[in-house]
Amino acid sequence: MPSLSNKGKQLPASPIRKLVPYAEQAKEQGVEVLHLNIGQPDIPAPEEAMRVVREQDLKLLPYGTSQGSKVYREKLCSYYAQHYIAIEADDIIVTTGASEAISFTLNVICDPDEEVIIPEPFYANYNGFAAAANVTVVPVVSAFEEQFKLPHMEKLEAHITAKTKAILICNPSNPTGYLYTQEELTILGNLALKHDLFLIVDEVYREFIYGDEKHYSVLQNPAWSEHAIMIDSVSKRYSLCGARVGCMISKNKQLLKTAMNFAHLRLSPATLALMASEAALEAPASYLEGVKEEYRRRRTTLIEVLGKIPGVEVSKPKGAFYCIAKLPVSDAEDFSRFLLKDFSDQNQTVMLAPAAGFYSSENLGKDQVRIAFVLNEEKLTRAAIILEKALNRYQNS
Repeated sequence: MPSLSNKGKQLPASPIRKLVPYAEQAKEQGVEVLHLNIGQPDIPAPEEAMRVVREQDLKLLPYGTSQGSKVYREKLCSYYAQHYIAIEADDIIVTTGASEAISFTLNVICDPDEEVIIPEPFYANYNGFAAAANVTVVPVVSAFEEQFKLPHMEKLEAHITAKTKAILICNPSNPTGYLYTQEELTILGNLALKHDLFLIVDEVYREFIYGDEKHYSVLQNPAWSEHAIMIDSVSKRYSLCGARVGCMISKNKQLLKTAMNFAHLRLSPATLALMASEAALEAPASYLEGVKEEYRRRRTTLIEVLGKIPGVEVSKPKGAFYCIAKLPVSDAEDFSRFLLKDFSDQNQTVMLAPAAGFYSSENLGKDQVRIAFVLNEEKLTRAAIILEKALNRYQNS
């Protein structure tokens, strides 16, 4: 048999999806699985978007442009203007989800074995995108005890080498829910300028902020124009995960010109998905206000019910719809497997995402899980009851 690439064989497994076979087996046995492992919103998408999907009478689905529809890009500019982000349509490349935007970015800015600094824990697929691009991830630990705030500048700067090409963050953060402040972005922007690096910020969860703090975009400071790259998507904002429509945005014209070489290789974003995404932008402001309020209630409920479980500690997310929970176990992945294989309560169980997969450093996050509060309050409360019972059984088995 011909050999396979080491790169392919060594791509890290997704901590979000690696336990799926156990969940499927549980479902086959008639057990209801409450999914807290994946950021799949259960809130309906805007009617404007779904109407496009239902009512199109197309004879075919033609190619679009590689950069994405200009009409859509112009509507995105209007959306961003409401968030004090001034961009033009030509600053945007529409991509197949934020995933492709990150993949394009890493391939454009890095040659093999160059490095990107990422505070950890971070979205697990960043590891995979980097590995696929032959890029080395350099993790810098942010602490659970400090709510995962940005590590000190000296700590970050100590990891910068001649191979460093960029710093990458998600703001608000998946998996921690941490919201980086304008002051923290300024620290990163100054480091990017000082060491001539790119600053990549994944802003997919921009709309989901639960306190009085404001989101500060990497594109709001004109001094960073040649260094700043923003990643975005309609997936979470409009419950259009399956549309797979995202974008990379920058004022750096040479960067975008080079990224277009990759965009041409995949021809164009999906036509119907792009039409639905464009229509989503026509949703009234009340749509997103309602979505944010629903997640705000869920966040409050989840923190309250988890906080009542003996031995469980919970980070308090300021944004996104995730939190990190420390469990009174030594191996959260083994416990998460136990939940699916060996435990149910009233024919229900819970699926979690072991947090070790959101770290790049070895042996970190082993007693942690990421929890997505994408179920309603009743189900979140029920999930906490199941979790407490499962912990008691697991600890005494």
